[in-house]
Amino acid sequence: MAWFFLAVGIFFEVLGTICMKLADGFSKLIPSVLVFVFYGLSLVSLIVVLKKMDVSIAYAIWASLGTALICIISIIWFGESVSVMKILSIILIIIGILGLELFN
Repeated sequence: MAWFFLAVGIFFEVLGTICMKLADGFSKLIPSVLVFVFYGLSLVSLIVVLKKMDVSIAYAIWASLGTALICIISIIWFGESVSVMKILSIILIIIGILGLELFN
């Protein structure tokens, strides 16, 4: 069940970050409110996860996978630049996540 809540927390963290971009410096009401809603739900999910999982592993996966997903979404949805280094960096983040889990 901890893995389910970790996935939910990552999902809400990614949604919160997307809304940050859409909020345009808090000039748009709905995305601005959703930033706080989604980040709140993300943190609640993470708190639930920490009952069953080490904080070092849970937080590293939550933060790293969220970062990798936001990078991918930013390239696809927001048209941010893509380079070999950016792709390589995303791959390294994912390898790091796998390493934490496999060698724990």
